[in-house]
Amino acid sequence: MSANYFDFEKQHPRITRREAIRRALFAASGLVLANHLSFRVFGAPRNAPAKAVIQIWMWGGPSHTDIFDPKPDAGYDYCGPMKAPIETNVSGIRIGELLPLLAKQADKYSIIRSMTHGNNGHETASYLVQTGRQPGGRLVFPSVGAVVSLAKGYDAGYKGLIPPYVVVTEPQGRFDEAGFLGSRFKPFATGGNPAQTPFAVEGVVAPGITEQRQKSRRELLHQLDTLARTLPQDPQIVAVEQAESLAYDMILGDGAKVFDLSQEKPELRDRYGRSKFGQSCLVARRLVEIGIPYITINYGGWDTHKENFQTMRRQLPDMDKGMATLLQDLSDRGLLDSTIVWWGGEFGRTPKVQWEAPWNGGRNHWGKVFSAVLAGGGFKGGRVVGASDARGEEVKERPVYPVDLIGSIYAQMGIEPMMKLPNPEGLPTFVMPSSTDGIQSAGLLKEIMSV
Repeated sequence: MSANYFDFEKQHPRITRREAIRRALFAASGLVLANHLSFRVFGAPRNAPAKAVIQIWMWGGPSHTDIFDPKPDAGYDYCGPMKAPIETNVSGIRIGELLPLLAKQADKYSIIRSMTHGNNGHETASYLVQTGRQPGGRLVFPSVGAVVSLAKGYDAGYKGLIPPYVVVTEPQGRFDEAGFLGSRFKPFATGGNPAQTPFAVEGVVAPGITEQRQKSRRELLHQLDTLARTLPQDPQIVAVEQAESLAYDMILGDGAKVFDLSQEKPELRDRYGRSKFGQSCLVARRLVEIGIPYITINYGGWDTHKENFQTMRRQLPDMDKGMATLLQDLSDRGLLDSTIVWWGGEFGRTPKVQWEAPWNGGRNHWGKVFSAVLAGGGFKGGRVVGASDARGEEVKERPVYPVDLIGSIYAQMGIEPMMKLPNPEGLPTFVMPSSTDGIQSAGLLKEIMSV
């Protein structure tokens, strides 16, 4: 990262989630409107099918050849014990043997088997995949989630209690954050574990404090607030009272209700899986229902340098259950057509297994070729885009660069590529890079875009 990033961080230090909520609430009450950034959109947005994105971020880099791009003929040194891919409900498409539920949903998603950027570092590759830009430049660009929260959230008149960009549960770090857009566009990270009761969302649900105690605290605050009774029409007092009302709506009202999974049928929660990931998928669906435009499920544990196959057997059934149920649930509720589900990580894993100690069957980082999945929001299902070679080591046909995937998501959401982004240096910066920015591109994913 450039020195500019650290200078900018010194001027705009990180804030806690609680402080982020407080600032958002005061913004809603009009106290910080003067600090809002403005921008212009070049060209009118077209009629776009997608209203929301659920990003399943496979933090650590998932093994493409064990999941969505199996290579059963490559031999034991490449497949290990996972050499029996299964047929899906779409003729000709096979996926990893530990994904039987997703195999029944293949008509709902498309697999990209030729993602590439050639970067093998976690942080730099994450920046590439989350922003579409090369790391180390003069500016630190915002992630897709931050751009969507700007274009389809605050600029679109979003007035929800919950910020328009949510991460369930822990943020990945600065690479899924706001870059030069500033702290207002950082994600609201829930913290906690949705598989636990209650789901202790930071800043919304306080562990160990009952709803009745929260109400009693509010009543005591009003009893002690003599200034508000003395100056009931003062504009600043009115604004503070509005902010307080919004805050308590988050804690005791509709804001808290969306995170209360006890409102869901136990049978549906079981279908998602009672794991942290499974219940995170259910939270994501509930957030889409109330109009949140961008949700990231940060799903860690895929950095399988050691004992790759043991990790696959432990985690893939969990992923299979949660993701397959999410797709079906969205479809059943009529939400899949307007919700993009994006699965992927920063890169893949080395196709050749490292059997020697201390790796004991591990896979290293591999940015030459890896996989991603897109479903819903105008993306066609039952398709495969691109291909890797016989061992999953190189792109064989139709390379897809991060900017191609990101640009396709923006297009499905009606976000114009020439939308101007504000930055602290006043430089002309846009949602999508131009040909002069030196970013590799092979074009939008028109083969799976319905419009």
